[in-house]
Amino acid sequence: MLTHKELKACALARPDVCAEYTRLEEEFGFLDELLKARTAAGITQSELAERIGTTQSAIARLESGNGKHLPSLTTLRKYASALGCKLELRLVRQGGGNAS
Repeated sequence: MLTHKELKACALARPDVCAEYTRLEEEFGFLDELLKARTAAGITQSELAERIGTTQSAIARLESGNGKHLPSLTTLRKYASALGCKLELRLVRQGGGNAS
């Protein structure tokens, strides 16, 4: 049986999988940040849902990225605020320079 690391390496050796993985890397990174922030705050999905007036299942969908719709900026701000964080958005020029 392959380990997760071996399976990932094998999958990423395929050009089509590698291209899709690269395309989604930023989104998955953001979702990982959400999870890390909630975990660092020591708050469960249910507790967070109660704080922002939604359901645990809505938080689970948001954190998994499997919802039908993208979360609104208002929802992301509420999520961040409930964790004692601030949501920051910025535009970054292709190639790494700031847009400002």
